[in-house]
Parts: sequence; structure tokens; C-alpha cells
Amino acid sequence: MKIHEYQGKEIFRRFGIPVPDGVVATTAEQAEQAAHKLGGRVVVKAQIHAGGRGKGTRKDAPEVRGVKVASDPKAAAAHAEALLGHPLVTHQTGAAGQIVRRVLVERASDIAQELYVGMVLDRD
Repeated sequence: MKIHEYQGKEIFRRFGIPVPDGVVATTAEQAEQAAHKLGGRVVVKAQIHAGGRGKGTRKDAPEVRGVKVASDPKAAAAHAEALLGHPLVTHQTGAAGQIVRRVLVERASDIAQELYVGMVLDRD
């Protein structure tokens, strides 16, 4: 089973694990509205089934990364527009990348420590 970051965070929320406030967007306009609603700095994150999104790049525009901090709603919309509908290439996707169909717009946090959680289930 593969889930997106926003889906994993929703599971965390249900179990009382604190996560930053965020909104999923499928258009640049929705990303702008989400950033306005959240207020302040936000992070726009490509949602694909692969790790390395922060270092990942848009296949045809390597200057566009999969994760970017936006200082205002217009910047959030611009980054969402640059990602949505385009392939993002990471170390886990292969050269073809994966098409970004949604982004997570999340309230930016000052990072003191960053942890990653993963799980593998072997049904055999």
C-alpha cells in the first residue's frame, strides 16, 4: 500500500500525533487559497509515491524542486503551478519521474529535529 504524505499525516492526526496544519491542492488557485487560509510562510510539497521530493527536480525544468518554502500566497500558487501536471524526478522514481497531481500546502515550521518514519509489511 502506498500513501501520500498528506494521507500519512491524517492517520497521525487521528491518533493524536501533532503535525503541521496543511491543505491538499490540485490547482494553483487552490494552493493560493490554502496559503492565505494558513497564513504566514508555507511549504508547498509535491505529492508523489517516492522519497527524495525535496531534492527532486521537475524533469524539464531542473531549477524547480519538489518542496519549496513560499513567503506569501502568490509564491505558493506560482510553485504549485510549476509542479502540477509535470513529472518530478527523484532518486526513487527513475528518469521518467512521476506526474505531480496534487501538492500539500503546509504551515512552515522552524525545524529543530527532523525524523522520518517508514514501515514495510511482509505478508508472507
